[in-house]
Amino acid sequence: MYTLNEVKNFCLYCKKCRLHKTRTKLVFGEGNGNADIMFVGEGPGFYEDKSGRPFVGAAGKLLTKMLNAININREEIYITNIVKCRPPNNRNPLEDESKACLEYLRWQVKIIKPKIIVCLGAVSARNIIDKDFTISKNRGKWIKKGDFFVIATYHPAALLRDESRKRAAWDDLKSIRSKAKELNIF
Repeated sequence: MYTLNEVKNFCLYCKKCRLHKTRTKLVFGEGNGNADIMFVGEGPGFYEDKSGRPFVGAAGKLLTKMLNAININREEIYITNIVKCRPPNNRNPLEDESKACLEYLRWQVKIIKPKIIVCLGAVSARNIIDKDFTISKNRGKWIKKGDFFVIATYHPAALLRDESRKRAAWDDLKSIRSKAKELNIF
C-alpha cells in the first residue's frame, strides 16, 4: 500500500496526458489524510495552479463558506480533483485527461478511506458515479459505491455564475450533514 506522499510523487513525474506540459504546480489534494468526507472537483484553476493547493480561488472561498455553514472545518475533510494539473484556460478536463488521472484518485480513496465522497460538479460525477450523469437531474441523490456513500452537487464555480442554484446546493449540503450524522462522523 502506498502513502499519500508516494502517490503525490508519482503525480509529480506523470506524463500520461498533455496537462503536465502546461501546469505551473501539481495540485494533488489537501486536508485530513484520515478524513471521513472527501470532496472531489474537476481540476485546478488559475490560483490553484499557482499555489499548488485545491480550491483557493473564488470557488474555493465559497466552498469554505459552504462547509462552515454546515459546521464542517476544511481541515477535517480531504479535498482533491479528478485531474491534478490545470487544463488550459480553465476548460473542463477532456475524457482522456480524466482517465489518465483516475488511478491517482483511486489511490487517494484507498488510502484515506472516506465514508462520504462529494462530487463537485458534473465532471467529477461523470468520472465517479456514472459517465452519463447529469448534475441538474441527479444532484442530491445518495449512491452507495463499495464502502462509501457518494453524492453530487453543483461545483462552487457554477454557483458563482448562477446564484439560482444556491438553494439546491444548500439542500445538498444539509443532506451531507445529515448523512455524516447518520454515519457517526460528527
